[in-house]
Amino acid sequence: MAEIIPGSGPVLLLGDHASNAVPADIDLGVDPALMDKHIAVDIGSAAVARSLAARLGAPAILANVSRLVIDLNREPDHVGLIPHRSDGHLIPGNDTVDRFARIARFHAPYHRLIRDRIRAQRPRLILSVHSFTPCLEHGGTDRPWQVGVLYNRDTRAALPTVDFFRARGFVTGDNEPYSGRLLNATLNRHGEGQGIPSVAIEIRNDLIREEAGAEEWAGVLAELVGQLL
Repeated sequence: MAEIIPGSGPVLLLGDHASNAVPADIDLGVDPALMDKHIAVDIGSAAVARSLAARLGAPAILANVSRLVIDLNREPDHVGLIPHRSDGHLIPGNDTVDRFARIARFHAPYHRLIRDRIRAQRPRLILSVHSFTPCLEHGGTDRPWQVGVLYNRDTRAALPTVDFFRARGFVTGDNEPYSGRLLNATLNRHGEGQGIPSVAIEIRNDLIREEAGAEEWAGVLAELVGQLL
């Protein structure tokens, strides 16, 4: 279901796209090389989240299944929940999948873990760690941002986060490279839906692909969390 990092701090860290793992009994029908691309995993996000959790003593819940199996940051009825195509690449193994079985196996347990964690220890802040590719392979344009801040209606954490990054000279996307008003399912449910301040951080993946970059950004996010709290 997920990698669970224990902690007792006031922040809950999430990683919806932290893994490129595919269970042995699932055949996506794709070239294995695709599993190291952004369509399968948020490159570098797991390393950032683990380092940040260690710095903060914070609990973290990190997905351990690729979003090509199921996208845990989508509503169960979302058209892209089990993708048939991603950035121009066909995912033929998903064409005849039992949608409800895959939701029951992966999506529902992941979100129950988050729900139960919040019930057991309500956080003051939920921070979701993601990454994005500098440019999509098919029909994409260059994405100049170093980091993006995604949010829906609750701006309590998001707007100060935008200010934090810009004050430090980072090229910062405000609901870019895509909008949290459209793609924010996990935080809509567990953050905004529960009245808990939350924000999704999207780091450009070339900045965190290597360990040194991931550690550097974990330090930046640790400072951010201190400011937000």
